[in-house]
Amino acid sequence: MTLDELRESIDSADRSLLQSFKKRMEVAQQIGLYKAERGLPVLDKEREIKKLNSICSEADPEIRPYVRELYETLFKLSRDKQSKAKFGVLGQSLPHSYSPMLHYMYQDEYEYTVIEKEPDELDNLFSEENRIYSGFNVTIPYKKEAYKRCAFLSEEAKAVGSVNTVVFDEDNKAHGYNTDIYGFTYLLTSNGIDVDNKKCLILGTGGASTAVEYSLKKLNAASVKFCSRTGEINYDNIYELCGDTDIIVNTTPVGMFPHADETPVEPAKFSKLYAVVDIVYNPGKTKLMSLASSCGVPNVIGGLKMLVAQGYKASLIFRHLDDELSADVAASVIDKAYKELEFKMKNIAFIGMPGCGKSTFARYAAERFQREVIDLDKAYEEAYGISPASEITANGEETFRQKETELLRDVAYLSGKVISCGGGIVTRDENVEILRANSIVVYLDRPLEILASNDRPLSARYGVEELYSRRHKLYENACDIKLTVDKTDSEKEFLNAAIQKLISEL
Repeated sequence: MTLDELRESIDSADRSLLQSFKKRMEVAQQIGLYKAERGLPVLDKEREIKKLNSICSEADPEIRPYVRELYETLFKLSRDKQSKAKFGVLGQSLPHSYSPMLHYMYQDEYEYTVIEKEPDELDNLFSEENRIYSGFNVTIPYKKEAYKRCAFLSEEAKAVGSVNTVVFDEDNKAHGYNTDIYGFTYLLTSNGIDVDNKKCLILGTGGASTAVEYSLKKLNAASVKFCSRTGEINYDNIYELCGDTDIIVNTTPVGMFPHADETPVEPAKFSKLYAVVDIVYNPGKTKLMSLASSCGVPNVIGGLKMLVAQGYKASLIFRHLDDELSADVAASVIDKAYKELEFKMKNIAFIGMPGCGKSTFARYAAERFQREVIDLDKAYEEAYGISPASEITANGEETFRQKETELLRDVAYLSGKVISCGGGIVTRDENVEILRANSIVVYLDRPLEILASNDRPLSARYGVEELYSRRHKLYENACDIKLTVDKTDSEKEFLNAAIQKLISEL
């Protein structure tokens, strides 16, 4: 083997090690919480000795000395993790929270986890006895409940009657804050949205709407109105009563995955919109945002940066650093975390001609980025019991395209995947809109002479050159990144060339 091949092999082993190490530390965190809840000590020396001897006895002799040193270090790291102060995000059901990831981007001084509790468990969580958590963020549906249980409230929390950040002092008294206000204000100002003397309309009257209202008024909005399903301003009269609105802020869940094809209002029916802000962040580009961009609204922004900014503010409160908040430092830290989280949340979707290597490269990219890969052609066969090629041959292209779009809608609004799309995915504008809502779209452009046509009825029917002439501009218009990879001597050279170009573009 060459040196490069050996290095590639060790890189692959390192990626596997990282995944295993991540899993081990996640379990160590769970063990730490279990011990804390039951008042058990972090260190169980007898078990550690038995475990270490057992692992060393299973290791091959040539690596046994290194295994002992490795696991002594792992045990220490696990103990350190379990001994740190514990924080988390409190909610009733939190299957896909990004808060833990965010807080680890900001600091390494405390542990952060998901805290799922039923309403009848809240009193115990806030009680002064058997304190496990030093504080927590609060999400739906407990922001009002947290407000009621705090002994001390910040000025902003009092103003909006809602708490999304709790920290306990040395006397175990709960202090309540609302960092949503900071997050929303940062979202506006960092995107250059000027609220001064603007007519603002908030969609929804739920928990986040009060923080949004507070922020807009602090930024000197000319007026702030609310629209709800049963309010004085509702979705039947909104265009008549608020047609001259300057800024719309959506605080409803309409347009959130898995209902990403829905929108609360039609931006085109407002005559002078200056900005549309949707605090939904999954998908990254909601239907409301897409419609606003299409009708020429000059400022269209999603809510991910609000999530990132409010998390940063909360992390400062947890570490008692709130008074040391520097605007320049905050902007640097928040924007770095925002870019990292945005990349992790977005899918990487590959488009291109049939036979260009999308499926092969998608699998390779998924391994490199430690993501799940979804091949739409294989997913189609699993979902419908027939391959795309057989569907087209038996029932026609239009039947296939309709079913492909439905499948794409289910897949593309997931987060953090690698998706290999069929060659004709771009022939429907609807598909492009779905892809761009939550994906970095990568066009893999390859020389025509390498494109295969086996089991590809459309390539065989129209010819590769004709198909390319029809679709090339569609691919270019749909993509965020174009990867041009020339003909290579081997699949390995193709994969290496493509991944290097992709990494440089990302």
